[in-house]
Amino acid sequence: MPRLQTNTLYYGDNLPILRDYIPDESIDLIYLDPPFNSNRSYNVLFKETAGPSPAQTGAFEDTWHWGNATIQAYEEVVTNGPDTTARLLSAMMSALGHNDVMAYLSMMAIRLLELRRVLKPTGSIYLHCDPTAGHYLKVLMDSVFGPKRFRNEVIWKRTHSHGGANRFGAVHDIILSYSKTSTFMWNAKRLRYSDQYVEGFFKFSDADGRRYRSTILTGSGTRTGSSGKPWRGVDPTNSGRHWAVPGYARRRIGDVDPSNVQAALDRLDEIGRVIWPAKAGGIPTFKQYIDDLGGAEIQDVWTDIPPISAQAKERLGYPTQKPLALLERIIAASSSEGDVVLDPFCGCGTAIHAAQNLNRKWIGIDITHLAIGLIRRRLLDAFPKLQGKIRVIGEPEDLPGAAELAKNDPYQFQWWALDRVDAQPLTDERKKGRDRGVDGIIPFLEGTDRRRAIVSVKSGKLTPAFVRDLKGTVEREKEPMGVLLTLNEPTREMKTEAAAAGTYRSETWQKSYPKIQIITVADIFNGRNVQMPPKVSPFAQAAREREREGEQATLI
Repeated sequence: MPRLQTNTLYYGDNLPILRDYIPDESIDLIYLDPPFNSNRSYNVLFKETAGPSPAQTGAFEDTWHWGNATIQAYEEVVTNGPDTTARLLSAMMSALGHNDVMAYLSMMAIRLLELRRVLKPTGSIYLHCDPTAGHYLKVLMDSVFGPKRFRNEVIWKRTHSHGGANRFGAVHDIILSYSKTSTFMWNAKRLRYSDQYVEGFFKFSDADGRRYRSTILTGSGTRTGSSGKPWRGVDPTNSGRHWAVPGYARRRIGDVDPSNVQAALDRLDEIGRVIWPAKAGGIPTFKQYIDDLGGAEIQDVWTDIPPISAQAKERLGYPTQKPLALLERIIAASSSEGDVVLDPFCGCGTAIHAAQNLNRKWIGIDITHLAIGLIRRRLLDAFPKLQGKIRVIGEPEDLPGAAELAKNDPYQFQWWALDRVDAQPLTDERKKGRDRGVDGIIPFLEGTDRRRAIVSVKSGKLTPAFVRDLKGTVEREKEPMGVLLTLNEPTREMKTEAAAAGTYRSETWQKSYPKIQIITVADIFNGRNVQMPPKVSPFAQAAREREREGEQATLI
């Protein structure tokens, strides 16, 4: 098993990556939001996306439906997995049969076993799911981690309202939380009290406007010790009570003998925390300020973190993108600075972004080059200091590696190649074999107009016809430039055909550029890129984070 590499993105199926790269008991916190269907969780993070990419959807069809991989996962768990998980999965198969839900549970079971292996004894795991499969995942998690290791079923209100036919609107997600052992990291923050709560309960104010409320200094029942003795003429026994100085009050008086209640009360009075009643003989109370309580404890129903609105700065255009505040709450509660956070289905990278923001180390895994490239861009947008420090394992590092990728998965090669020239993949319904010669675009500005370079990717045998087709596409789309991105070296005739297309003159930048360019993968590895006016990022950009990272304004 190799040494753990953090601040690293892995491309590929997370099961072999977990087995090959992540050592036993090396992860402090795991968050995962596994897709139940690809249309729900794997869409593209672009401003101009027309809809889910059928090509991208195809990357998951073999993973979450019955096939060789699913059958192998099921048989491995039932045959070699822990007895509790093996028996549960077998019982589920008897009850559910061969359907997509059972395929999903089989693929999740074998991954959850690996995630338990890599989790430290003090670690925790948070599994984000919707009500569609949440109940199945709960019993599956019980079998893997044990019912006694269940910590919470958090209900997160993910949308404000949702209409439903003949049912109540579905507005929440479920987050299942488990620890690996009975000893686990817990740093739960508190929320600031709402204005409504403060106004309703802290009704009094000092001369300086500091709000407080009056709370009792006695408890029910009589005592014979120090707590039952009179203090300054007030005997609590007469009212059937005893002195009871709250813990939050004792924290204000320093080192006072806890057995000497009268001394504690004297000290509270000295610092102005005792409220004496106007009527003689009445029992005094404690002046409690808001900060005595330390804030409101966070419960297991979260309605205070809203979904990402269309106007939110952090919005990247990802349909099921989770708010940073949601992931920051989870990471802050169950890890410390310097700990390692793993997201094996990292999607648009919110957990990775939150971990970096809170000064944690991180590892992200995703099965598409598209997602890996976009997460890398998101991190560099938000944290420019990460330039050159983000490792990506699993993407081609040389020409033979690129050729192997093109051979095994042409779509993955296409996404990888487009990412290397800062192009946005075309991701609409035209991808079903009818892309009309447009695989991607590179936007740029000509004056105040947004223009585009059309990109066509070719990984097989090359002919001059490809250049002529690209030229025709550029003319048809009324765009100024075209780029033919190829795995193999172009022929002399192709170069001649491209040169014959002439140049594009940018009046804004006072410079001419080849109208049709041919860029090879070898050129990319050698540092050559498209000759064109300064690019406008086609991707929805993450807001740059503050230099002082790790703060979350809603927590105290």
